[in-house]
Order: sequence, then structure tokens, then C-alpha cells
Amino acid sequence: MLVDAPYFPDELEMLPGVLGQAGFRPDALLATHADFDHLLARLAFPDLPLGVGEATMERIRAKPGEAQRDLRFYDASHYVERERPLGLGGVRVLPVPGKLELGTAGEELELHPAEGHAADGTAVMAPFAGVLVCGDYLSDVEIPLVAAGGSPAGYRSTLERLVSLVERAETVVPGHGSPLARAGALALLEADVAYLDALEAGRDELPPGRDTSRQREIHADNVAKHVA
Repeated sequence: MLVDAPYFPDELEMLPGVLGQAGFRPDALLATHADFDHLLARLAFPDLPLGVGEATMERIRAKPGEAQRDLRFYDASHYVERERPLGLGGVRVLPVPGKLELGTAGEELELHPAEGHAADGTAVMAPFAGVLVCGDYLSDVEIPLVAAGGSPAGYRSTLERLVSLVERAETVVPGHGSPLARAGALALLEADVAYLDALEAGRDELPPGRDTSRQREIHADNVAKHVA
């Protein structure tokens, strides 16, 4: 199972070979949510089934073509060209919360709801590997980004749910930024809760180490969308 994927075409082109060299050949794909940059595994593995949570499928169906339009816009902004468009046919719905069995070894993935960044979201826990893949949360390079459809309250609820998952994990893999050890992920989680507290109180306080011009833009967007 491959969860999410990189963005740039050269990364996607190399992905099957890199995974093959590591002895990992995915037989299915999973996306944490419907933002375009989390659906791009289909460009590297167009013939594999793609699984998404129920809320993600609802979002895809409610706004058909949105991911493709967003991808084209972002690509144009960054002078990126692709050989083929993003196809999202044959997407399979997975129950969230729920579990997904992997093969015959008795291993399974836990699927946990993770709304708040957006209207949809799934955090994926692999207990047998000690790995948590959390989507657009717990990033060491990005502040909490509360997109259209998301909410600070939903984001906070997901952070609360992530506490127990992080405590069970040895490695936390965010959608953006570096993989984290447990202690680092818990520290980031506390900093992100503090940021939400400041956001709702109307204070311009960004987490330490993430106070950059780009993160100030994201903060301003959070304020415009979600602070009365």
C-alpha cells in the first residue's frame, strides 16, 4: 500500500524504480484526502486501485474535476509540464474509522478520521511498522493550514485524536516536511495547539521555526477565512 505521493514529475517517474529497489512493490494506493497533491500516486501507478475515506469520496463527487483544475493551476504557476492528466476513475471507498487488512500475514492499517485541515481527511496508522501517516498535520515546515471546508475546531479535534496515535508510533510521516520521531511529533502537536489558541484569540503568533513569509501568508488566509 502506497499512501500519498510526491509532486514533481521526475519524482513520480522515479518512484516505481525506487520502491522496487527497496523491495516494495505496491498493489494499491491510498490518499489521505482530496487535495490534488495527495492524489498524484495515480500518475506513477495509473493501473492500481486508489482507496479513499468516505468523506474524501464525498468531496470528489461533490466537486468533480476540482483536483485536476487545481493541479493544472499549480503546475502552470511553477512551470511544470506533465505527460498525461490525472485520472481518478475507479476510486474505492474505505470506511473511516476502520481497518484495512494487508495480504495474508495478519497485518492491517488503521484508518482514523482527520478532518479540520479540509472537510475530509484520513490518518493512517500501521501498528506493525510503528508508522503514522497523518496527511496535512504535524508538519515541521508548515503551520496549521485551515483550508476552505476545514475549521479550527475540526483541526483541533484531529490533533486531539492524533495524540494517542503519535504515542503509539515510532515514526510520524506528515504530508509536508520531514519524518518525525515520537518526541518531535508530540512537541509539534503542542505547538500547533498553541497556534490555534492564538489564532482564535486574534493573536499573530506563529510556531517557533515556522515564522516565514510564506507561513505568514497562510496565517493571513487562516484569519480571513476563519476568524470573525
